[in-house]
Amino acid sequence: MSVRRHDPDRKDRIIDAAIAVIAEHGVAGTTHRLIAKAADVPLGSLTYHFTSLEDLRCQAFRRHAERMSVTYEAHFRGVQDREQLVEAVTDLIDGDAGASGADWAIAYELYLAALREPALREVTETWMRASRAVLERFVDPTTARGIDALIEGLVMHKTLSTGPVSRQDIRTVVDRTIGTS
Repeated sequence: MSVRRHDPDRKDRIIDAAIAVIAEHGVAGTTHRLIAKAADVPLGSLTYHFTSLEDLRCQAFRRHAERMSVTYEAHFRGVQDREQLVEAVTDLIDGDAGASGADWAIAYELYLAALREPALREVTETWMRASRAVLERFVDPTTARGIDALIEGLVMHKTLSTGPVSRQDIRTVVDRTIGTS
């Protein structure tokens, strides 16, 4: 570990390290020591910048959700009609939209943690609201909620499947869900 006397980016580096540690070890395996090592900072830096491991996790999840929301919004930027929407949603589920396996792992860790930590529900709700707002540019709010849930669910199914999930099958489900209206 290198000693940094003036380190204005330390807190940000710790948050980014926490995201990486959560992606690799999950919430249950994330510790102060692992995060400090990944951030290349003394262990005391974590308690200086964060009130608890839960506080650090919350800030890490919030940052991850904000980054993913920007990626999500950018993915739909050029969509102008129903067919492009179907393709964009299919691309998102099929893994062609800028989100890595680690990004989805963090998302699912967040969802699981939010079941037990009510403070994280604000993070998940803000993220879902942002996703639905993007989709509401193309469909009504109820359909946007359904498409958002479909994306999350199909990515989970694809991620956990022991066999391949074809792009055509994904596209068919998306096309049917979006409907003709």
